[in-house]
Amino acid sequence: MSSCPRALRDTIRSAAAGAPASADGRGLLTTRFLEFVADPAFPCVGSKAALARGAIETCEMGRLGDRGNDASLLDSLAAFAQRVDGLDPDDSTIHSFVALFDGPRDTDERRFEALLWSQLQRLHEIDARRGTPWAADVSRDPDDPRFSLSLGGHPFFVIGLHPGASRLARRFAWPALVFNSHRQFERLRADGRYGKMQAATRARDIALQGSINPNLADFGTAAETRQYSGRAVEEGWTCPFRVRSRA
Repeated sequence: MSSCPRALRDTIRSAAAGAPASADGRGLLTTRFLEFVADPAFPCVGSKAALARGAIETCEMGRLGDRGNDASLLDSLAAFAQRVDGLDPDDSTIHSFVALFDGPRDTDERRFEALLWSQLQRLHEIDARRGTPWAADVSRDPDDPRFSLSLGGHPFFVIGLHPGASRLARRFAWPALVFNSHRQFERLRADGRYGKMQAATRARDIALQGSINPNLADFGTAAETRQYSGRAVEEGWTCPFRVRSRA
């Protein structure tokens, strides 16, 4: 299958028509994102499990790159991290936090990559100024295979989506950053579910696009930062993110 998922086509048409917020009070971007994940062709089984349990938390922001978003986005992420850390250790629900931005909607992959890393850098620098320690269970070196992004003292794996993505699973009609808890992934690995979910997602991604994402790697074998933007980065690519000392 090489065409866009049905929900994505509907999203683009609705946006062009200026569709209002849904009747349940959700914003347009949240409604369209949940439809995107619910589409039968969407490959990520973890996201679908989170959707089924109502465990996708969204935050609608201004344009990606607008510094006015930064403090409130970090506050929301820190609150989400506290809720995840406070869950029962036996809770098997996958929780995701999604920042949805109302633009820009004309980025190519390199431009989106630059915006993504600029956004994550600014969030980290505010976090450091607040004196928040880096999560102790992951590396601080973005080129280390054991790295995960730490915000609010919690390690996250970040997935970028935008209209110009070459991977159909990342081609959402607005820019979005999905923050998944690294600690949740570790619990899934420990009980054996992670490998099964990963295999199912990769099989569905091949069915959707005819190939697997070339940047995919298991945690600990290659730097996960290569996967954040969704662009197929070069072999010698180095992450532009820099860890600052906390105040």
